[in-house]
Amino acid sequence: MAVTAVRTEQRAAALAVNAIDVVYNDVIQVLNGLSLTVPDGEIVALLGSNGAGKSTTLKAISGLLKSEDGAITRGEIVFQGERISGRDAEDIVKAGIFQVMEGRRIVSDMSVIENLRLGAHTRRDGEIRQDIERVFAYFPRLKERSGLAGYLSGGEQQMLAIGRALMARPKLILLDEPSLGLSPLLVKEVFDIIKRLNHELGVTILLVEQNANMALKAASRGYIMEQGKIVLDGTAAALSDNEDVKEFYLGQGRERKSFKTIKSYKRRKRWL
Repeated sequence: MAVTAVRTEQRAAALAVNAIDVVYNDVIQVLNGLSLTVPDGEIVALLGSNGAGKSTTLKAISGLLKSEDGAITRGEIVFQGERISGRDAEDIVKAGIFQVMEGRRIVSDMSVIENLRLGAHTRRDGEIRQDIERVFAYFPRLKERSGLAGYLSGGEQQMLAIGRALMARPKLILLDEPSLGLSPLLVKEVFDIIKRLNHELGVTILLVEQNANMALKAASRGYIMEQGKIVLDGTAAALSDNEDVKEFYLGQGRERKSFKTIKSYKRRKRWL
């Protein structure tokens, strides 16, 4: 039985994922009845071990499953009151959702400006230049880089990936492992910017992140996944104080003689 933290009153939901199953190649089930809610204007963290289904959850929301022979076979995803599950990725971007993929996925043989313009490809207004300047205000280092994006450092590429998302003027950003491969100093800088974007622009953020400490410090609430389903949820403060979360994700548990035992047996017994 899943353990559920005490919930506090929430804002209206920007995103609701309702009991979805996701299957790849018609046979491999990755998500099993997964449900979560992202309140409007908040940062929500989605945590879990490798292979738990976090990235698949984001792809289900952003409409990218089709490119990997995946499909939602049960349940629905609702964004701002409209069902988006089953819609094409481009339509979902137009609706206001933009995913920043794991590993940056910038176009290395294009310039910073050209990469930013790609983020605005679904827009038809004349304010692209204005938005580029807004991105540079958040990421001044990018303004100094006039060469190809492939020559940027890992931290600069992550900034460019987030800046490209901003060019779509999203209402919801899906961030997949923004700290991956970055130094501790750059991780702090990127998370500070993520919090600024949320506070200053009001952008709602669903954050998938292996660095649970940083994620829970940035988020207002969170969910923990295991084996394709949610096993724990609550406010960020409640999760940070939860003994299981401390033990499995924050490195604060009691010393154990057998790490294998605590990972493979005790977690399964408690949560699954």
